[in-house]
Amino acid sequence: MSKHTRPWMLKTRPVGMVGPEHFELVESPVPSPDLDAGQVLVKTLMLGFDPAMRGWVMDEPSYLPPVALGEPMRASGVGQIISSSNPDLPKGSLVQGLLNWQEYSIGDPGAPIPLQVLPAGVSPALALGIFGTTSLTAYFGLLDIGQPQAGETVLVSGAAGATGSVVAQIARLKGCRVVGIAGGADKCQWLREACKVDAAIDYKSEDINQRIGELCPDGVNVFFDNVGGDTLEAGLNHMADFGRIVLCGAIASYNDEQPRPGPKNMMYLVTRRIRMQGFVVIDFLSRADEAIAALSEWVAAGELAWREDIQEGFENIPATLQRLFDGRNTGKQLLKLADPE
Repeated sequence: MSKHTRPWMLKTRPVGMVGPEHFELVESPVPSPDLDAGQVLVKTLMLGFDPAMRGWVMDEPSYLPPVALGEPMRASGVGQIISSSNPDLPKGSLVQGLLNWQEYSIGDPGAPIPLQVLPAGVSPALALGIFGTTSLTAYFGLLDIGQPQAGETVLVSGAAGATGSVVAQIARLKGCRVVGIAGGADKCQWLREACKVDAAIDYKSEDINQRIGELCPDGVNVFFDNVGGDTLEAGLNHMADFGRIVLCGAIASYNDEQPRPGPKNMMYLVTRRIRMQGFVVIDFLSRADEAIAALSEWVAAGELAWREDIQEGFENIPATLQRLFDGRNTGKQLLKLADPE
């Protein structure tokens, strides 16, 4: 094992689009093998990238403390235990949790998202992809917050993404009619053919508001929104009475230099008695086994389609994060650093 590790540090807080210029690669000693009780030394094998990471570099209160300037950036990841003082995480185990953008790091039992051993036979890509936090977000956000009923119409924005595509398919499996919104003909075709949604709207070539009205003439019962902005406003226009809006993200505005004005039609929440609620998946992690069990059954039955966009190379970590926001990625964005030993 090398005596040094290379963390990517947060250099400056981005205003507008996040990019490699906001991070700095440095070299530092590998953390000491003299571990405190419960700690482990982890070699990073694969990192996952999610839109929420854009918020982690902002100096604003949130569900996790912001990454401080001069500290390593963090991400969901899979690693291998190199040294352990935790009997539940033995040396050689593959683990998943919140890791830093560096080759070696310390895993602490008091971390906001503690490390968990991967189930036998689950690869790092599967653990971070179809069985990862984006799918848990889809499962709990749709079923606990959206509460869809068979026969209802479910609208999903960002529907070709790692979270949105799983939302759309769970809604279908629950007997709902599903309309997805995505960017580009290829993504819409994948939604219709692989994810088996009833209809897909291409926001790059179609008028979202008009198409929602055409495809959902009786209104939308559940709107799972990953995008915000004009898309949220369009969805609000077509909500049915007593509909539910699940606020998962607002990727359309994450890199804005100035805050966007809010939807102009919020009064529909009152007149149509709509419930709109945001959520964060860490509030549901104590029930992760429930979601994993359901997802495993659907995967084994061939009921879930998913895509992975796997980049490689430690030097490419910041650029891989940027792929989330410029539309180049398809499916779950991952980056491979090493193979298990």
